[in-house]
Amino acid sequence: VEVTVARDAEALEATEVAADTTVVVTSTDQLGQTTTTRLLAHARGASLVLVDAGPGLVDTLGTFEPPRRVTRDGGWDAQCSDPLFADLTVEVDRALAYPGRGCFPDDDGSLVVENGQVTLFGISEALTNDQVLRADNAAAAVRLLGQDDRLVWYVPTIADLPAGDGVSLETLLPRWIVPGLWLTVVATIALIAWRARRLGPLATEPLPVVVKAIETTRARGRLYRRAHDRPHAAEALRRATRARAAHRLGLQGPDDDALVRDVARHTGRDVADVAALLGPGAPPGTDRDLITLARGLAELDREVRRT
Repeated sequence: VEVTVARDAEALEATEVAADTTVVVTSTDQLGQTTTTRLLAHARGASLVLVDAGPGLVDTLGTFEPPRRVTRDGGWDAQCSDPLFADLTVEVDRALAYPGRGCFPDDDGSLVVENGQVTLFGISEALTNDQVLRADNAAAAVRLLGQDDRLVWYVPTIADLPAGDGVSLETLLPRWIVPGLWLTVVATIALIAWRARRLGPLATEPLPVVVKAIETTRARGRLYRRAHDRPHAAEALRRATRARAAHRLGLQGPDDDALVRDVARHTGRDVADVAALLGPGAPPGTDRDLITLARGLAELDREVRRT
């Protein structure tokens, strides 16, 4: 058999193709609408073998249904009347099964399907070096490709495609991608509907929330008591008493010494006693000392208020 290899569309069209010629096309995923049309026109009258034609190419041909990827433990028997494959068994890791009757049948179709002068050969792995010697792979390949005196081996490339054409996306994606995308869309819509569903009437609450001062004071007091933080509690009491005294006496930002002198003058108390109460002084060592300080500050606050 005379073998001619054409590695682009121009090389194929420059090669003579007649009735005694078999044209085999590998790398069919590189075929686009334009190169497929040119191929069918140039190979008219010859035997055309398309190896592993994907869904996009099959759709372009219009005479076949999309294939499915199949696997099997063991091999596929020919089980057809075609003398090319009589009594042969092929064995590969993965194959393409085309719906319809043909040779090497599978549950999803047949691995080799013929329609007129076009033959779909879904056993591309039978042509590879690592699997050609399995079962009758070599015999099937030789019989199919050597049935005529001449063989033109066409290897298309994307470079053959014009700017407005391209390889079909379906030929580059697995078959499960479309139903997978639909399932994702349905699941997303269901999730949105579930999360957006109102679980009951909306509850309104006036904002901001008003909290009584005594509640805040008691809450802070409980925090100080739980932490045994008597120094901070004492300083908070002294700071509040100083602020109220300065406000009632009309003092604008006085220092501690000036405040102590004014409070002592208005209340008639000794400056040392007032200074011991308003501080800063020694922190109380026990809860009893803290209570005594709080009572003393409360009494001082009442005296300032009376003046």
